[in-house]
Amino acid sequence: MEMSAAIVQAAKYLGAGICMGLAAIGPAIGEGNIGAHAMDAMARQPEMAGNLRISMIIADAIAETTGLYGLLISFMILFA
Repeated sequence: MEMSAAIVQAAKYLGAGICMGLAAIGPAIGEGNIGAHAMDAMARQPEMAGNLRISMIIADAIAETTGLYGLLISFMILFA
C-alpha cells in the first residue's frame, strides 16, 4: 500500500511540474515578442513612447494570465 501512495505522490509532483513548465512557455514567447515589437515601435516613433509603454504593460499582463492559470492548476494537482 505504501508503494502505491508513493507512486501517486510522485505522479502528482511530476504532473504539476510538467503543467507549470508547459504553461510558462507561451507567456515567455509572447512577452518577448511584445517587448521586441514595442521597442521597435518606440524607435520608430519616440514621441509615442509613453502610450506604447502603457499598451505594452497591459499586453504583458494579459499574456501572463495563462502562466498564472498554469500555476493555479499545478496547485490544484498538488493539493487537491
